[in-house]
Amino acid sequence: MLKEVKEIKLLDNMSEQKPDKFEILRHLAVFGKEGGNIKETAKQALEMTCSYVNLNGASLYLWDNEKNTTIAVSHADSIDVQNTLNDLEQNLFENLRKNQKLISAYMSFGGDLPKHTFTLPLMFNKNIFGAVIGIQVGSNSIVAEDSFLDTLSAMLALCFQATENQTSGEIDPEQIDKERLAAILETAVTVNHEVNNPLQAIIGNIQLLLMKKDQYDEDIISKLKAIEESAIKINTVTQKLMRMTHAKSKKYSEDTNMLDLSGDDSEE
Repeated sequence: MLKEVKEIKLLDNMSEQKPDKFEILRHLAVFGKEGGNIKETAKQALEMTCSYVNLNGASLYLWDNEKNTTIAVSHADSIDVQNTLNDLEQNLFENLRKNQKLISAYMSFGGDLPKHTFTLPLMFNKNIFGAVIGIQVGSNSIVAEDSFLDTLSAMLALCFQATENQTSGEIDPEQIDKERLAAILETAVTVNHEVNNPLQAIIGNIQLLLMKKDQYDEDIISKLKAIEESAIKINTVTQKLMRMTHAKSKKYSEDTNMLDLSGDDSEE
């Protein structure tokens, strides 16, 4: 029996601060760990993702073993966008999954007002039990955020699986840790590409300037060294993320944890 739950929250305050991609993933990790309400967690994650990626709307669908939709959660900035999301799922993606074994796709549609859309699977241990879809209206392309969206779908899948296991009492800690580590490493690759690579150019230029420190006064030299130290610190943290073999956490504040990057090579 189809059980459809639609939760739509219209964007009514565009002046709010745009969320950071790592804050979105942290939100999912915390709720997955604590076994929060999956519908509420998914709704908040979709809202934050729409703001970060500049999507006009996104939906999450979960299925039972017979591929019947059991949960549908949406976030859209208008009723028209919500209707478009419904049409995309029911008339395009659902048929392609059923008849062509579609797993994931990014598509663009032309016209007076171009539209870009995607569907990504919710997968755990090679079992696909849902999907995330999104839509963006305008000339921008969402393909530029494919790495983040892939990571988002992986974290949503892990979050749901963790919640289901806690409910059923069949928690597999080893598998949960494995999936969590995979999501962290995928995020680390994104950080390395988006942050660390440009950072190398900054470090190189700072070090070239310091080779000519006799041309500058002590105040400038001190500031250059501070920039160099901070840049190297970012580089070191990124490399530690890339080399992680266990997704350990430690207390950051009263209600927040952070990844534990300490180890034999720690410089902290």
